[in-house]
Amino acid sequence: MSFAVFGQRLYLRIWLAVVAAVTVLTLVVGWLWQQALERDRAEREARVTRTVIVRDGNGEVLGDAPTQAVRIPGEGWQFEVRMNDGQTLYVLLPRPNRTGAPPPARAPDWLLTPAGFAWLLGLVAFAVALGAYPIVRRLTKRLETLQKGVERWGSGDLSTRLPETGQDEVAYLAGRFNAAAERVQTLLQSHKTLLANASHELRSPLARIRMGLALLGQDAGSALQRAEMARSIDELDQLIDEILLASRLDLRDGADPAALGPKEEVDLVGLAAEECARTGALLQMDEGSGELVVPGHARLLRRLLRNLLENARRYGRAAGATDAEVQVSVRPVTEQGRTLALISVDDHGPGVPADQRTRIFEPFYRLPGASEREGGVGLGLSLVRTITERHAGTVGVTDRPGGGARFEVRLPVA
Repeated sequence: MSFAVFGQRLYLRIWLAVVAAVTVLTLVVGWLWQQALERDRAEREARVTRTVIVRDGNGEVLGDAPTQAVRIPGEGWQFEVRMNDGQTLYVLLPRPNRTGAPPPARAPDWLLTPAGFAWLLGLVAFAVALGAYPIVRRLTKRLETLQKGVERWGSGDLSTRLPETGQDEVAYLAGRFNAAAERVQTLLQSHKTLLANASHELRSPLARIRMGLALLGQDAGSALQRAEMARSIDELDQLIDEILLASRLDLRDGADPAALGPKEEVDLVGLAAEECARTGALLQMDEGSGELVVPGHARLLRRLLRNLLENARRYGRAAGATDAEVQVSVRPVTEQGRTLALISVDDHGPGVPADQRTRIFEPFYRLPGASEREGGVGLGLSLVRTITERHAGTVGVTDRPGGGARFEVRLPVA
């Protein structure tokens, strides 16, 4: 393995950073330990009682005395000698030093004390940690970037790509992720294109079938069959519309959020009144309430209301209720300091079990036991959720007091 490849391995770079930090700390501690041992040895030698004799030039003893050396910081060892005439002399023995050579490096005296030693170790540890932080941070920051990118991709943003900087394991993983994300996005885009093309192509035979059905005679014996065929054609037409709309609203492949045009101010009260008049549902309003304006796309919000009303009508009829028993209310509410528009749609159907209240908003999901005679293809509530999320709102379902289901949509007001 060459040195270049050796330095490109992520685990080796982390290992080298740790080894370098430990090596620096070990060298400093070893040097201080050696200094402490030398000082301790010198002090033990100095503590030995010695007899110091002072002679003059003729060899006569001027004084002698047993004494212990006293260390003078920075100068050497000092001996005290009492002379024969009663005077006291202090003899200084300087530290050995080579002629012309600088004195050997020694640690300051305060460092060789327990407190000084502890302070120095703390400073060295801080310096090592400070020096190692940029190295480790540079390595781990790329891992964090990788993590955030994968989270964005997992949350539905399939256009997410990761930077492929470097030649280590992180760069290789980012490259593999980008390749896989590109394949997934391409497959989904191909699937959506195929679905949209097929939906468009289905309109032509449906139109011919509808025209042929209209050209048939009005024979009373075949009225039931004609009605069933017309219902099936309407369901297919509705399915095509919902598939095409769902395809345009799906942003997981990186579609432009502004593809549907700019948002406008939409009066939900007026919109609800129009849809209730069309379906025969009952609109409930608080006394004195007026307009309730939200920013959004009027066509999408109309589809949201229409799907909720159609769902309530369908399951209400299955339970024997009339269209007039579907109730709609639109009112402002304040939640967590925000003013929201609350749209409630009540039906008199069998209700939604608690364990199914999330799944019913999934595409093509229908409640267990739902009859095909009730109509619906399982895309209506999925579109309601998608449209709500496109308007920064939330949707949910609860039990209606007295039986049935209550669908609630919350949208931020203008």
